[in-house]
Amino acid sequence: MNLLDLPASQWPDKFQELGEASYRGRQTAHWVFRKGITDPRAMTNLPPSTRALLEEERRLGIPSLESAHTSVDGTRKLALRLADGPVIESVLIPRKGRMTLCLSTQAGCGIGCRFCRTAAMGLIRNLSPSEILGQWIQAMRLLGFPTDRAKEGLSIDHVVFMGMGEPLANLDALIPAIRSLTHPDGIGLSPRRITVSTSGLVPKMRLLGEANLGIQLAVSLCAPDDLLRREIMPVGRIYSIAEILEACREFPLRNRERVTFEYVLLKGKNDRPEQARSLGRLLAPFRSKVNLIPFNPFPGSPFERPEEEVVQVFADILSGFHITATVRKSMGPDVLAACGQLARERVASAGAEY
Repeated sequence: MNLLDLPASQWPDKFQELGEASYRGRQTAHWVFRKGITDPRAMTNLPPSTRALLEEERRLGIPSLESAHTSVDGTRKLALRLADGPVIESVLIPRKGRMTLCLSTQAGCGIGCRFCRTAAMGLIRNLSPSEILGQWIQAMRLLGFPTDRAKEGLSIDHVVFMGMGEPLANLDALIPAIRSLTHPDGIGLSPRRITVSTSGLVPKMRLLGEANLGIQLAVSLCAPDDLLRREIMPVGRIYSIAEILEACREFPLRNRERVTFEYVLLKGKNDRPEQARSLGRLLAPFRSKVNLIPFNPFPGSPFERPEEEVVQVFADILSGFHITATVRKSMGPDVLAACGQLARERVASAGAEY
């Protein structure tokens, strides 16, 4: 049993089950989540018997860091190898002295969105909670786990589940991982600083809402009508836009919080003014905001990135419907670390490799 597969709140009880004092669970969690130490031999305040138990049973295993490539804009793409061989990727994104960490939840992806490079891999398998949290630990190790992370500008203060895979297709691992991210004995992030992105798996959206995690929800819409959405996002053949919007209405939100709709803009496909007006009419009565994502090209893609003027016109039309529309800045495209560019191949880069 890998302890990281359990929410941090359950570690004291698990230690008690193993014949150890319950407070040893909190001590171990402090080493793991606050110092990035997963080698029991380095946990100096644990007795030898406890360290031996943790070491012999391999109870704190995480993916190994295979490489890290740095973009010219400071974005870092991490390639991590899982114990059984597959390589996943996560991304550290600098943001005004702080960091956002983009996490993967699957090796590959089975959703098949045509504008996403990960889709070409297909689904290899789901990640475990320990493999999800291991990405955070390895990212913080790169940052040095400074004593005062916020003061030194090296704090990961936002986490987004927007990496490889469909997070809600792996809900059984996603929920305990989020609980460890937010629990005081774990990483201690505010739930409001965690965003889960989905392609619109309606039943899973409802289950995520019922878990009452307090996190933010982002839904990849990418088309103003079902016909076009089915063409570029095969999941649209299963769940209609109307069903997705109904699930969004049911999702628990605090006052002034809104669901975010992500819209990848594809040149000549879904970026025309009339499509912006259709999207505006669709979302105007809805409590939401729209994050426009100009397509990030990758080798073999059938799509192109629209011109900046086209993107701005699209955003302005949405604003005319009193919809908050923001344009996501592409971070790390030179190392294939931008939205939709992740895959398992190693990438040659002009940046540093650690």
